[in-house]
Parts: sequence; C-alpha cells; structure tokens
Amino acid sequence: MASNLIEDNLIQLLRTAVDRSSGDLWVVDPTQRAIRAVIDVANGDDGPIPAVRMLADEGALKSTFDDFLLASRTADLIDTDRLSVRTLREETANSLLVAEGEVFAIVTTGDRVAALTTDDASFVDTTKAGCERRWEAADSFRLRTPPISEVRDTLGAEIGDDIRADFDTVLDSLDAARGDGNGLDEVTISLLVAARNDVLLYDISKWGEDVGIASKATFSRTKTQLEDTGLITTEKVPIDVGRPRLRLQLADDGLAGADIDEFATVAADRL
Repeated sequence: MASNLIEDNLIQLLRTAVDRSSGDLWVVDPTQRAIRAVIDVANGDDGPIPAVRMLADEGALKSTFDDFLLASRTADLIDTDRLSVRTLREETANSLLVAEGEVFAIVTTGDRVAALTTDDASFVDTTKAGCERRWEAADSFRLRTPPISEVRDTLGAEIGDDIRADFDTVLDSLDAARGDGNGLDEVTISLLVAARNDVLLYDISKWGEDVGIASKATFSRTKTQLEDTGLITTEKVPIDVGRPRLRLQLADDGLAGADIDEFATVAADRL
C-alpha cells in the first residue's frame, strides 16, 4: 500500500516521489512554487529524474518564467527533452504528480507540504488516461528565453572567457533575475559585466540579440538608463569605416572596486 509523504518543502517531496517512482512523470496544475521546485529538482545534483510532462496554468507559467535564471535553466531541460510544458485549458481539483503506479495529490499547509498518495491500479490508470487526454488537447507553452548553457557558451566564444566567468559568478550570486524593479535583469547584468571588462556596446548587444536575450534596441535603452544613474560611461572607439563604436566602462567607484562576488549586490543598491 502506498504511503503518504510529508516533507519540509516541495523540493524534498518531489525528490522523494521521484526516488520511489519509475517512468515518465506528469505534473498537473502546479503552483508557481511547485513549478520552481520541479525545475530545481530536475537541475539538481541528486541524480537524474525521469522525463517530465508539465500541464500548468499559462498565467502561472508566464509569471514564474519572468525570472531569467529559472527560465534559462528550464530552456535547457526543454532543449534536452527532459521537460515538456503545455498549458491547461481548464481548472483541476488538485495539483497532481502522476508517476508509474502512483498518484500524488500535493497539499501545502503552512511551512510543510504533503503528498496524499494512492497506488490503486484502477485510479492510477484513470488518472493517467485523463492526463493523456488533456495533454493532447493542450497548447505547447513557448518559452522565449534561451538555454543557459547556450548563453554561457556563446558569451565565452564570442566575447571572452573573462566576461563569461564574471557573468557566471554574478548569476550564481542571485536568487532571481527579473526586470520588475526589485533586482537586476539579464540585460542589465550583461551590460554591467561588459562594462567591468571594457567590452564594446556593439559586441555585447549583438551577442545578446543573436542568442535571444533581447534586441539591440533594448540593450541600447538599458545602457542609457545605466548611464543616467551614473553606473557606467562610454568611450568612443574609432573604426575604419562608419561611426565610432562605444566602449562600456564602469563609472561608479564603488561598483568598480567591488569584488565580483559582491558585484550584483552593490549594483542593485546603486539602482
């Protein structure tokens, strides 16, 4: 008989469910916290998990993936066929995790989370059949964020290993990267790290547009905003033909002198 699960958080619960299951997993109508937990478990170091098919509310998906850190890691999972995401067309009674031979109904109470579990064969088969029907009727969710592995690889190859190392360190120091006024977004991070390494605006914006982070126009607008706040400045660099290009440089002494591990914190404080 299947036993219920009670854990301190969703990540622990999902990991426990994965460890005792086999075959592909269905995640149906997850909350934003549950979506994030699925991505964290799938990208974790505790061993591989089965391929995941996620059916979720479109609004919850869009809000969750507004965070570049999470979205880019999700894009890696999708790109390697470890995750598929489609949008629900109707509400469900419970958030479900459906595995081979078991169904888990996820319940969150206060600081703890539980999974009410059944391995009744008839119930499991009926639930999986319902998931299949919903999946076939659902629309694929288009994630516009590029995979983080591609972002890192192309940054190193096209701009340089030093800026890639700084970019990685800054991302690792952040809990989220979203342009909602409460932190640094991916374009701001790219420009600030580029300025720390005296990179040309043309080079970093072309890279950003080519890899799918944002358009050159968005990079240019954000550059102007960072200039207006006094964080960066530019130096004209003559070229053989055409207008001079702009080299990005840090203008704020505190930011220029900050250790890379503290770079994001100092920049966010200045902004």
